[in-house]
Amino acid sequence: MILPASKIGLFFGSFNPIHNGHTQLAEYILSHTDITEIWLVVSPCNPFKVHAGLASEEQRLDMAELAIASMPAVKACDIEFNMPKPSYTIHTLQRISTLYPQNNFTLIIGEDNLRVFDRWKDAEKIAGNYHLLVYPRQESGYTYLNPHFPNIHFTNLQIVNAPLLPISSTEIRQMIAQKKDVSQWLHPDVERYIYTHGLYINN
Repeated sequence: MILPASKIGLFFGSFNPIHNGHTQLAEYILSHTDITEIWLVVSPCNPFKVHAGLASEEQRLDMAELAIASMPAVKACDIEFNMPKPSYTIHTLQRISTLYPQNNFTLIIGEDNLRVFDRWKDAEKIAGNYHLLVYPRQESGYTYLNPHFPNIHFTNLQIVNAPLLPISSTEIRQMIAQKKDVSQWLHPDVERYIYTHGLYINN
């Protein structure tokens, strides 16, 4: 018997640290789309981000695994750890597709990333070969299709009315450095890991 291809969502991020917004979004996508599994692709080096205050890739992978321990349909993925730096999404997508040709992959990105999609390496190749699922960043529900790509039809684009938590990893790191309570934003095991390892204290 030939099994149907799994529909896997690839959620890239620094996850520095992973927080409840990430996991709630994953749960929402699994419940409201035909995606059956989500891989959190922990990125060692985002070409568009400053790397000060970045926990090690192993620590961020550890925290991701702690946060999703009770979510069997969500996996932490370290595929980029052994790839050339900086990490480019197109290279990772190609490698994953080669390693797991039996699966169908959807790239999950935030609305803010769609705005700068023309800056991504081989953006046309990404849009032409992979499904994109975009989640909102603003309460307004404003959506944006980049005018630099008039030749690309985002026929597979879905705007998900996902839950929006008014917090970011950057703000959480700042709160930790300021000795503020972050328990409402983090899985308890992730919070414990952060303080046990002394992360972000001098962010």
